[in-house]
Formats: sequence, structure tokens, C-alpha cells
Amino acid sequence: MRLVVLVSGSGTNLQALLDACADPDYGAEVVAVGADRDGIEGLARASRAGIPTFVCRVGDHDSREDWDTALADSVAAYEPDLVVSAGFMKLVGGGFLERFAMVNTHPALCPSFPGMHGPRDALDYGVKVTGATLFVVDGGVDTGPIVAQATVPVEDDDDVASLHERIKVAERAMLVDAVGRMAREGWTLDGRRVRIG
Repeated sequence: MRLVVLVSGSGTNLQALLDACADPDYGAEVVAVGADRDGIEGLARASRAGIPTFVCRVGDHDSREDWDTALADSVAAYEPDLVVSAGFMKLVGGGFLERFAMVNTHPALCPSFPGMHGPRDALDYGVKVTGATLFVVDGGVDTGPIVAQATVPVEDDDDVASLHERIKVAERAMLVDAVGRMAREGWTLDGRRVRIG
């Protein structure tokens, strides 16, 4: 399975995928890494691994729709089977999603606590268990069909940073496992149900 990975920051999820893809039995290959800004560690990780990179900045385009088209054209050049949003902090539009299957992670158990502050919102609500979700991206914010979930207990002494760090560990393992299974076993989408194998 050919993967294009989109990043906006340090690229720890990208690194987990790169490490997994080093195993020929994993079933997937990262063929390019794209970003919405220059000078980030995620792009440096890709360059060190010898993987082509590209940058598509929103501010370089006349409209969000133009950016969406330009991003889709950049991605299309690498003929991916799946696009992985790995800490990519931009929402893509419907035109992009019509062209590519895309998955994203969220640091909460969807449909609970969507948006930018999943770990904080989980703590504020007082839940005893939270976690991470891998989902197929749709037109909403963290609303797509769920591929996989990993649970993380909320400890009494957690703050946002400690909880988020444990969620990130679970998120990376879940992402690597699920994408590898999608690559090796295939996957289908039936309404809101994602089936692997």
C-alpha cells in the first residue's frame, strides 16, 4: 500500500510509520510526506529517510479551495492508495476527499471530545477512560467512520500534559497496527462501518 503522510509538526506518528514500513512484511510504504509549512521536524524526518517531501501553504493560494486543489494535485503525483494525516493541523475540503481515502487520528474516543482539545476536554468532563481514535476523514471535525480505537485510563493525578503523552503512545501503536492491517488485509467502508480483512 502506497502511503502519503501529511504532517504539521514534529512527525512522531510519521516516524512510527517509517519504522514499521522498514519491515518488508508490514505491507505499506511511505512514498511521500507533505506539510502545510516549512522547517518542521516532520519534513526533516522524511528527508533523513530519503523520502520525497512537498509543502503546500494555505497563504500561498488565493482561497482555501485553491489550496485544497493544489494539495490534492501534490498528493496525486505520488499515486497513493491511502493518505494518512499524522498531526496535520488543517482540514481538507470535499474536493480532496473525493479524490483520496484518508485516515486521521484523534486523541480521544470519538465521538466524544472532538476538536483541538480532546485530552483537556476529557479531563474536564471527569471521564475515567479516554484514548485515541483512527477514523476515515469525512467533511466534519473528527466525525468520520471509525477504523480503530485504543483506550487509556485517566489517572487521578493526571494533568493535560501527562494524559496527552500517554494517549500519544497508544495512538502511535494503534496507527501502526491499523494501517498495517489495512495494507495487508484490505479494508472496506459500509456506511459508517469500517471492516478490515
